This record gives sequence, C-alpha cells and structure tokens, in this order.
Amino acid sequence: MATEGQALQLVALLENELIRRCSSIDTHNRYYRGVHKLKFASAEFAKFHGDRYRDFSDNWVQVVADSPVERLTVTGFQADGDISADRDLWKVWQVNGLDADSQLGFLGAVTAARCMVLVWGDPDDEDMPVVTFEDASQCIVAYEPGSRRFRRAALKRWQDGNQDYATLYLKREVWKFCRPLAKQDKSPQMADVDEELKRWTPRELGDEPNPQPNPMGVVPMVELPNKPMLVDEPISDVAGVIAMQDAINLLWAQLFTASDYASFPQRVIMGADRPVIPKLNSAGEIVGTTPVDIEKFAVDRVMMFNSKDARIGEWQAANLAMYTGIIEVAVGHLAAQTRTPQHYLIGKMANLSADALLAAETGLVQRVDEKKLWFGQGLREVARLIALARGEDAKADALRSGRVLWADSESRSHAQMADALLKLKSLGFPFEWLALRYGLTPTEVADVMAMRTQELEADPVSEITRMMTQGAGPPPAEEQPQPEGEPDPGPELAA
Repeated sequence: MATEGQALQLVALLENELIRRCSSIDTHNRYYRGVHKLKFASAEFAKFHGDRYRDFSDNWVQVVADSPVERLTVTGFQADGDISADRDLWKVWQVNGLDADSQLGFLGAVTAARCMVLVWGDPDDEDMPVVTFEDASQCIVAYEPGSRRFRRAALKRWQDGNQDYATLYLKREVWKFCRPLAKQDKSPQMADVDEELKRWTPRELGDEPNPQPNPMGVVPMVELPNKPMLVDEPISDVAGVIAMQDAINLLWAQLFTASDYASFPQRVIMGADRPVIPKLNSAGEIVGTTPVDIEKFAVDRVMMFNSKDARIGEWQAANLAMYTGIIEVAVGHLAAQTRTPQHYLIGKMANLSADALLAAETGLVQRVDEKKLWFGQGLREVARLIALARGEDAKADALRSGRVLWADSESRSHAQMADALLKLKSLGFPFEWLALRYGLTPTEVADVMAMRTQELEADPVSEITRMMTQGAGPPPAEEQPQPEGEPDPGPELAA
C-alpha cells in the first residue's frame, strides 16, 4: 500500500503530464468549435484585415470529426463462449445513459486523441456500477513500464466552485485530495501564500476512509486511444486538418476583401479637376468654391464635367472564381487526407447509383472500422471492470476474450439490406444472426424472436406457407409444431 507521500508524488507527476497534454487538447477543441485565428496572412494583410475576419471560420474540422462518430454505435457485449449478448451488461450500459454518453466519449477521442472510461461501484446498488466517459483534459492513465495495456495508476482532476479536486486510482486503494483554487493578480506575498495552499491535502470524507480500498483489484479507468502508435502518443483526427483549415480561412478572407474592393469594374475620370460649386455673396458675386461631395454622385449615378480633356478609364473586375477553385482543391485534399467522402464536404451530388455511393464511402467505412478495433479493445476491458464491480469474477474472465457488438459501419438503403439478408438466409444463416446484421440491438432481437415464436404458435400453417413462398423454406423439423395425437416422426422421417 502506498504512503501519503508516495501518493502525493504520483499525483504531482501525473498532473504535470496532464497539464502538458491540455495545450494540444484545448487547441483541437477550439478548432472543432470553429474558433480559428487568421493564419498564413502577410503582415500588411493581417494589420488591415485581421480584426475584420477575427470571428469568421469556414469550419471543416467539425465535419471531419463528426463523420466517423455518427457511425460508431455500440449494440451490446458478448462474453467468450456465449452465443448471445449479455443482458446484464446491456442493462448497465443503458441505465448509465451510455447510449448518448458513448458518442460524447468517441467524439472526445477523435478530437483529443483519447478519452477515458471510469467504472466504480455504487454503494446504494451493488448490481449497478457507475460507468462514465471522461474527458482527456481531466484524466490520465499511467501504464506499467514497457506495456501499453497493463495499468499502474490513473488520475482524475477537476474544479468545482473554489476548489481543485483530484482522485488517484491504484490497484489496491483510492486516494482523494483537494486544494483551494489559486487566484490571479496577487501580491508577491499573497502569491507565496497561494503557492503554499496550492499543495494537495487529503479530502475530509466523513465516515468514508481515505484512502479507501479498491475491491476490484485493478485500476478502474480505461483509456480509449484514437490512433495509437507503438512508441508515441495517439493521434487526433483534428491534428492533420488544422493547417489546411487555416489555409482555407485565409483564402476566404482574401476572396471577401477582393469582392469588396475589386468585384465590380472600376472607372476613373482623367483629365478633369474635381467638380466644385461656386460660393456667392449677397450681391451674387463668386467669392469661393466648395468641392462637390463625391458620395452624392455615387448615389445619384450622375456626374458632369466641363473640361474638354475629360475622359473615362476602366479596368475589369477581379476574377473571384480563381479563389473558389483553389478552395475546392483545398477541400478535396482535406477529404483525401482524412478519408472523408467528398459529398460530405463539397455538397455536390449528381445521379449517383447506390454502388457508387458505397464506393465513395469506402475510405470512411475503413476509418470507422479501425476505430472500432481500437475502441473495442478498451470497451472490452470496460465490460470486464463492470463484471468485477458486480463481483462476477467468472464472467469477468470470459469477457477478457469476448467482443463488443457494433452497428454496421456502412450506410445502406432498406431495400439493399433486405435483399442481402434474404440471400444470406437462403445460404442457411440463422434468423437471429440476420436480425443482428440488420442492425437490431440484442435486446430487440430477443423481443423479435419471442414475437416470431408467438406467431408460429398462433398460426403455424400460415407461417410455414409464408416462409416457403418467400423461398426461405420451412423451419427446421424441431421447430415445426406436431398435430395433437400424432407421434413425433423422428429425425429420419422428418428429414
């Protein structure tokens, strides 16, 4: 068991690493929200137009980040050796509101390169652990030396009111600390006082011990990396988009400036002085002149000159299509680099067939499947932690080699899906597997199977006739109801 000094030292080390990560996380979150600074502009352009386009952004980062997340939907968990999804795990998933919160977690992982999942028991309900997705700016996981899977410790740090809070999770115990929130604009003396108060101290928890034992025996926080590397940090999907996003914003700023100053043919009067209006005294004598307001001519669209040398010159309007063409090329590069379908970004669609749309989304589907692979490993460990929190050690061992069930990554029409499932049915695939493939959750599949059994029991002849008409064939002999009073013909006669 760690001492208080060792726990505080570990909190300080993990907090320093967490602070280092927060810089890039904050940048990626700002770009996702469309808060972009004008970059790549010349000093002169930034000087005169920087404030003008301070609040403008043509935000493609959000589209790139959202496109895979909307196809990441967990439908259940299946332990090793089971042929159906685990109902108890799915109940925990739904009671904790993870249908929606998992989407928030996946989005956090896509933008910040990682997210965390915390599992802890509920003292008021031993059968219903508390499972929460955590932001990468508040949590960090430390691994055993030389390992990317075995967790040594985890820290969650957050602010509430005028206090900083930190919880350190170890394999055998959990430490909870707090400290006053440091204030700004202090004198040097008060800054020293704040520095002293800034040190973590154990939280007062009433009857709850601090540290408290960890009955699960493992660190209860799991990391979901977005694009893990062998020897480096995972990669955010936003990181590779930022430079092109800045370039697109600059092109738009230059286009707007050109449209303001040079989008119309420009005309200039040459060989004439500026028109003036004579000033008269009470006797009607000219005593001076007043220049004519040029803006009045622009409104009236009439101007007169009495000089014989006056002539009008003109130059053509700027070619603004040049800018839009470059922007389209930039967006095309962005689509290729991130494997985002171009019709998600460009918004142009001709009469494309269903096969053409599927081909256009192949890159996105592969990108989603990669995320399912890496997120699935972490979620499988989350399922194991849920079983440990419930005291189900045998199920926890089975879930270590189990699998996570996901909704289909591809977007198909109902007609395409139905046609494909009918062909698979003719090859002998069972109805329950086909229902899962259709996109139903395991709970919905169980309900459909029960309804199907009720229909068969209510009118077996009509059900068998319908299935034979559709080419699916009658149900197996053991599923066909036997008329009352007649013996079972046995498997040989039934065949």
